[in-house]
Amino acid sequence: MRSAGIQRRARSHGKLVALADAAEEFSVAVKTIRRRIADGTVTGYRVGRLIRVDLDELRERLAVVIPATARTFGTRNP
Repeated sequence: MRSAGIQRRARSHGKLVALADAAEEFSVAVKTIRRRIADGTVTGYRVGRLIRVDLDELRERLAVVIPATARTFGTRNP
């Protein structure tokens, strides 16, 4: 049975790394990376029996920019 988010062949992608290395890079659990592969947010690549992910793709899809607010911390608005 094949997992939905795992690709058999990688097209020209960046650096493929192990799930543990990717999880450490983004300070998340390996289970989080596996969930993102399963839900289709991130593509997983099977290399032999191992699953790898593209660090560049993870950066694009997992890292979320939080917009700055007009209010700064430590000041009060009247």
